[in-house]
Amino acid sequence: MIIIEHLSHKYTSSWAIRDINVEIDQTGIVGLLGSNGAGKSTTMNILCGVLRPTEGKVSINGIDIRDNPEEAKKQIGFLPQNAPLYLDLTVDEYLTYCAELRFIPKDKIKAAVNTAKERCGVAHFSSRLIGNLSGGYRQRVGIAQAIIHRPKVIVLDEPTNGLDPNQIIEVRALIKEIAQDRLVVFSSHILSEVQLLCRDIKMIEGGRIVFSDTMDAFNNYLAPNSVLLFLHNPPGKEELLKLPGVTRVDFLTERQLRVHFTGEHDISEKLIAASIQGGWRLSEINYEKSSIDEIFKQLSNKSAN
Repeated sequence: MIIIEHLSHKYTSSWAIRDINVEIDQTGIVGLLGSNGAGKSTTMNILCGVLRPTEGKVSINGIDIRDNPEEAKKQIGFLPQNAPLYLDLTVDEYLTYCAELRFIPKDKIKAAVNTAKERCGVAHFSSRLIGNLSGGYRQRVGIAQAIIHRPKVIVLDEPTNGLDPNQIIEVRALIKEIAQDRLVVFSSHILSEVQLLCRDIKMIEGGRIVFSDTMDAFNNYLAPNSVLLFLHNPPGKEELLKLPGVTRVDFLTERQLRVHFTGEHDISEKLIAASIQGGWRLSEINYEKSSIDEIFKQLSNKSAN
């Protein structure tokens, strides 16, 4: 659905993004992750035809957005970080206007507006001014304008930014529902949002792609460096610290311990052998995954190297 080749963009003398290559050909939610200023919004603006790239090529469903921008944009629905809402229009007036902008035939506009309203849960606010809606419902209207022409690709730039926790949950559910039959590219710098919503991750740092894989691969990017043990007859810390590779031991309860290690991929074998020899009566051993924050930090540092 989306092919990005050698994409670069320069603002005055500095490159915002450099040599980005991405190919996405499935439905579902793909996360574009990165810290503030990493190049996410620049990439999305180019993808949606808002910004002309300095170098590179973008195609949507086989249509080059530079050679045939009108046809390419018909394939895309875009909700930028600041939703393009007219606060003095009603929901119906605004969505009708958006349908006209999308060249939906006049005899199909009413049905398109009604479908978008129903899908985004704003039909009961049809006659209300957008300026009188809450932040969460304004965002729903913004998503409605992005899907009104039934595009194959939806691009959402920080769609939960500024919402309260309840509104975030509602918008998340809406995004998941929309992504059942189309591709949603979801941008955020909030790690938990990406982890909860996305099946694949494209991470940009310093204007370059530093990670491109599944959410599972992202979660397992760093090898674990600690294990949780349950010992019915645990030894003292000093005895555990004598094992090769063990760097720290924390007693969480009288029988549950966290053992930190380094450079020892067979640490479980060492602990099992030591337990048998020492009579520690080991009943559980589990590797702990690195936190998503640690992974993000590691990948962010990668971009600076």
